[in-house]
Amino acid sequence: MNRVILTPATLPSSALAELKQWLGITTEQDDDALLALLATALDTCEAFTGTLPLALPCEERLNAGRDWTALASRPVQAITALEWLAPDGARSTVSSEAYAAELDADGTGRIRLEGVPQTNRVVVTFTAGLAADWDALPASLRHGLIRLAAHQYRERENGSNAQQPPAAIAALWRPWRRMRLA
Repeated sequence: MNRVILTPATLPSSALAELKQWLGITTEQDDDALLALLATALDTCEAFTGTLPLALPCEERLNAGRDWTALASRPVQAITALEWLAPDGARSTVSSEAYAAELDADGTGRIRLEGVPQTNRVVVTFTAGLAADWDALPASLRHGLIRLAAHQYRERENGSNAQQPPAAIAALWRPWRRMRLA
């Protein structure tokens, strides 16, 4: 995926408080490490479900063309801008009349250029994510995030590098998982 998150998620104090309550931690000395574990859990959740949990401003680079091209990130809430991307990296705005954008019911965002492309690549700026903020996340996703961060905290001494979340967390996230047939 050729996506860049323009503004990373800012987790509220309630997220840290939930994790600390789950772990039974009352001091503040590990707060930075716990927030980093929550951020990692968000990344793992996206990788497992195929869905960006929190709504964030993003951009993707796509090949320019007159056919509909889907963004890789889901669920897309809004497509806000397109820019031509020159070979030297310079960008210029694509006028709103020069492209069409659509959002499917499943959260897929698509763009199509209306005329002859000025360059081979475009940069699409958009907002994607399931929930506007931490408190709006579905309970099973949020609970899985807390449990995964707690699991990572407890396993930090063991050097565990498991690529998949533990089965209990996968069970919480499985209903949100997007499967694609290749």
